[in-house]
Amino acid sequence: MEATKTKNKKPFGFYVCALGFTFERIAFYTAKYLLAIWIVTEVASGGLGLPDEKGVAMSAAFVAWTYITPIFGGYIADHWISPRICVPVGMILMGLGYLCTWKADSLGLVWAMIVLVSIGTGLFKGNLSGINGLLFHDSDELDEAFSIQYSFVNVGSFIGTTFIAMLATTGLFGIKTSFNTVFLICAIFMFIDAAWFILNGKALGDAGKEPFKADQREFETVAKKDDAAGDKLTSGDAKRIGAIVLVTLFSAIFWMVWYMAYMPAYYRFGWGDGSSYMNLANWYIGSFQVPTSWFDSMNALVCIALGPVLAAVWARMAKRPQGDISMFKKTALGIILVGISYIVMVVADKIAMANGQCSFLWLALVSLLMSLGEMIFSPLGNSFISKLAPAKVLGLLLGFWPIAVFIAQYIYPSLYAWLKTINFTVGYGGLAAVIIVLGIILWLCSGKLDEMEKAE
Repeated sequence: MEATKTKNKKPFGFYVCALGFTFERIAFYTAKYLLAIWIVTEVASGGLGLPDEKGVAMSAAFVAWTYITPIFGGYIADHWISPRICVPVGMILMGLGYLCTWKADSLGLVWAMIVLVSIGTGLFKGNLSGINGLLFHDSDELDEAFSIQYSFVNVGSFIGTTFIAMLATTGLFGIKTSFNTVFLICAIFMFIDAAWFILNGKALGDAGKEPFKADQREFETVAKKDDAAGDKLTSGDAKRIGAIVLVTLFSAIFWMVWYMAYMPAYYRFGWGDGSSYMNLANWYIGSFQVPTSWFDSMNALVCIALGPVLAAVWARMAKRPQGDISMFKKTALGIILVGISYIVMVVADKIAMANGQCSFLWLALVSLLMSLGEMIFSPLGNSFISKLAPAKVLGLLLGFWPIAVFIAQYIYPSLYAWLKTINFTVGYGGLAAVIIVLGIILWLCSGKLDEMEKAE
């Protein structure tokens, strides 16, 4: 492999891939937030004036389909087309999708955007992570590398919801545009992203020039040893694939509750121009009204800060005689923390019911707990799969990891709609209890589950 690195220094190609995610996430998180707000905002204020259930459903559909298509894009990159071609083609398709919403005045072109962005994400997402993983020569470096990559992802999220989205809501530095114009800005970011990746191709060396089935990993893994057996999957392969599938399904529980937490933050505690907004939180600091989109921004900011910190923690724990704690235990911790965040939200609602409003700082604590739970396990999914997956299904399994979010997106809108029909404390408090118990069960069962990933 041509791309090289010195000790403790990452190759420039790593930053090419990581910044590729930053540009893409600027566009994605801006669009994700604006869809939920724009659809519910009154027509007189430039929105579509639809109920919050419709805003939830459309935003969920947008996210869902961008998390299912990577499984198909991964399969294509495994067997037929170079990942190095798939990635920039995906970026361009996403840009064309955002151009559709630039011209949208109804849900028709929004659906066109969802289709194009979903197909583009399928070619882009898992395959860019796969290319990045090939730049490293030691499997012990992967947890650290992907944790840092996750910080780059969240830099994009932070920029999108802190600055770009504000152009259509409260304005930024005296500049206020329409919702549609902000979608045009999202498209421009994607075209810049494609140019960045293509022009820096030399920094990637040979990584990803061939389909993933031609195993280019330079570090030794159990899966790589089994790959020598040929195209057929061995019993060890099957067990490790089973471990990946199980972690993915448990993470679906996490993401279902994680994404749904945004909806009460937007509509029950948030503020906006529409009947669905209840404004149960005081978003003012003095005379400054904190944008509701900064609830998203705090998540991104915490993830940016925790990326290098947790990367160092995992690297240090990996050097212990007993090694790091397992992916199953990390997933369990994430589930438990997001469950606790729901308890905090119930407390905030109790205060709001008693006093008319609660401080938005309660929502900041909710976001902090959600973000900590996310960072403990989510960045490591790509590392976990890069180590365990047989080369012949590497891209497929990197694309399968996001299926947890797809599952979550198609469950939580209905759950959210049902919870609106019952008492907030009973519904959200009961859900918190169920989630925390599931996390504890996963932790207690992790020892048996760990044996699957070590099978030969």
